[in-house]
Amino acid sequence: MCNKLVLGDNLEVMKSMPSESVDLIYLDPPFFSNRNYEVIWGDKGEVRSFEDRWAGGVENYIKWLKVRVIEMHRILKSTGSIYLHCDWHADAYIRVMILDEIFGYKNFKNMIIWKRKNSVGQSNVKSKQFGYNIDTIYFYAKSKKNTFNTLFTESREKYIEQFFTHQEEDGRVYRLATLTSPSPRANLMYEYKGHKPPPKGWAISLEKMKEWDASGKIFIPDDVNKRIQRKIYLDDVQGQLVQTIWDDISVISPSSKERIGYPTQKPVALLERIIKASSNEGDIVLDPFVGGGTTIVVADELNRRWIGIDQSVQAIKVSQMRFNKVRAPYGNSAVNSYTVQLYKYDIEDLQSKDPFEFERWIITQFGGVANAKQRGDSGIDGKTADNTPIQVKQSKNIGRNVIDNFLSAVKRNDKQQFEQNIKDKKPVGFIIAFSFSKGAVEEVARLENSDKLVIKLVRVDEIIEVGNRPKLTIDFSEKGKNTDGDVTIEITATGDSKAGVEFFSWDLNYDEGTLFKPDIMRDTTGKVERAFAPGEYNIACKVVDADGLENVEIVKLRVNGFVLRV
Repeated sequence: MCNKLVLGDNLEVMKSMPSESVDLIYLDPPFFSNRNYEVIWGDKGEVRSFEDRWAGGVENYIKWLKVRVIEMHRILKSTGSIYLHCDWHADAYIRVMILDEIFGYKNFKNMIIWKRKNSVGQSNVKSKQFGYNIDTIYFYAKSKKNTFNTLFTESREKYIEQFFTHQEEDGRVYRLATLTSPSPRANLMYEYKGHKPPPKGWAISLEKMKEWDASGKIFIPDDVNKRIQRKIYLDDVQGQLVQTIWDDISVISPSSKERIGYPTQKPVALLERIIKASSNEGDIVLDPFVGGGTTIVVADELNRRWIGIDQSVQAIKVSQMRFNKVRAPYGNSAVNSYTVQLYKYDIEDLQSKDPFEFERWIITQFGGVANAKQRGDSGIDGKTADNTPIQVKQSKNIGRNVIDNFLSAVKRNDKQQFEQNIKDKKPVGFIIAFSFSKGAVEEVARLENSDKLVIKLVRVDEIIEVGNRPKLTIDFSEKGKNTDGDVTIEITATGDSKAGVEFFSWDLNYDEGTLFKPDIMRDTTGKVERAFAPGEYNIACKVVDADGLENVEIVKLRVNGFVLRV
């Protein structure tokens, strides 16, 4: 169930998820704002969802979002929390008409204000209102038992520089803090070592003052006219508690290493704070609008399990590539692997899967239960819900001999059920394969006509939708040479797919034998221009089509002056 990227309508995907199965949900749904701004990727799934949201103004938008939040409430555990990210266009509607109604007013925890920018640029026309530089993040829990970990701010440099200006002989750095009481009390009005109390008295009793003095926790000036103060050591300070105004996390700048070109991409630090606060290691984090993939990347890094959903092919594939780029070669995730669920599956990938893994997967897709053990199955790889045997062949053009062997295995497996299935005119078994030979089809027909015995042949494409990966070709052309001797080369990728090409990705210094880690994650033109010094390079290009299927082409590029050889 976990560590999964799913292409689809999050409403339908969440409906298939078990109740109380998720620990934390972060959602950054499309804002109720300018229409053109909302369509980010531009593929069919996103455009269709966009049209649904905008069919009837804010009422329809709230209706569209509300049915999804209802499902989120259902799948959250009793200890779970939800963080809903929105802006001024509909934040009041979302709080009152959705979150208060579904989660309950009493389960409202915080309205977090994220200060995205220090200022908003002025237009040439004189403004008649203040600039918007914040987003709102609503934090609700499912119950009073919600998980919450106290956090401290990490941006302490200015705070330390300004206040921690004192140092002990042993090197410990400290700051001075007042020992003045906020309100006068008789037992706090005492003189200590010649120092008179402040007008409202000390903040601690005489006994505590002596205790702190003995342990070196107070600073006593030589001048009795100066105040006694408390010492706060830097190594005892975790930081300042995180409050509800988050002005220490900046938006992603154009030059940021995090930037992937996704317009509404959220900073890693923002998701780190949310995930650390409301989940623990091993918990399940869901992002139903995964967008550029920040949530799943951060969740994996923090050893949480995760699920990311999006209706956009490009969002899912970009998230997948981003995830592969930042994680270690074999993964650091809680389960150490992940899956990508698309509308269609690449037939070449399926045929090259580990055989036992493919058996388990396709039997599950068929609605059956695969054998727990790989060996000793006597030709039976799994069974249907009513215990009818299933055999899987990971190949094409299955011959008649497979039918004969399977029939023998079915008879040995459970003779009583075998005979009962014949009597009930039900299949005695199912064989799943990519295709079947004429001989196999004829034998199954003969058995049914002559022996009244049904063996059902099931093609893989009758269980799931399959497709052929897009074709890809790469060409080069020289554009010139600079004074350093580098050659500028234009690289052109051409993709061909019946579904239509969505975008290309480029790894211009591909390391053979490793994961594809793109320098350019999303290129809709198919053209890249770069200057190369003399040498040899591995250029890898990936094409992704509208079904989410992909193909990678790797070519060697040798540059020697103006001479280009591939």
